[in-house]
Amino acid sequence: MWAVYKKELKSYFLSPIGYIAIGIFLIIFSIIFYLTTVSMGAYDMGNLYFNTARYGLLIIVPIITMRMFAEERKNGTEQLLLTSPRSITGIVLGKFLAAVTLIVITLLFSLVYYAILCFFKAPNLITTLVAILGFLLVAMAAISLGMFISSLTEHQVVAAVITIVLLFLPNLTGTLSIIDLMQLYQKFPAGLISINEVVCLLAFMVMFILFTIIIMQRRKSVK
Repeated sequence: MWAVYKKELKSYFLSPIGYIAIGIFLIIFSIIFYLTTVSMGAYDMGNLYFNTARYGLLIIVPIITMRMFAEERKNGTEQLLLTSPRSITGIVLGKFLAAVTLIVITLLFSLVYYAILCFFKAPNLITTLVAILGFLLVAMAAISLGMFISSLTEHQVVAAVITIVLLFLPNLTGTLSIIDLMQLYQKFPAGLISINEVVCLLAFMVMFILFTIIIMQRRKSVK
């Protein structure tokens, strides 16, 4: 698992993907920071993370997950991956953890804004940390979904589009409520940790990781 993790994490920064994901996060975070903090004088970091998750993850998650398995299949390296001594579970978890690490790195950059606000009026640290925790949980759930979609196709663009649709559709129409991850992020920005929401997000994540393992295991058996 760790060999796959290191390879995947390294690939994010040897290609533009990692820098694009971090850049998009910082652009969206900066825009919302300006609109809420600079223009309106608000010091609520919770809403910053909530709105960045609502709009930013729609772009960031498809970018970092679309290539996970689709690229392997398209380039013909999937067979080498499936026939390697590594277990399918290890491969899936390695790729998943590498994507999560990229999100953690982006969140570390966001602490610069907390430091900026501390020069004027220190935001509530506990509320900020809880909002970051919620953002990470939502991102992990979204990554597991995007990874599953990537395991179903060899076309990266198709994987990205389907992931965007599944993440955005609940907000637009109210349907597919099981995928409405933002509904499970409502309390975190206020500094409240709901056990129910944490369990639901973790269950969602585990479910789609297991789905991905099943798909890849079936492909391995066919090979």
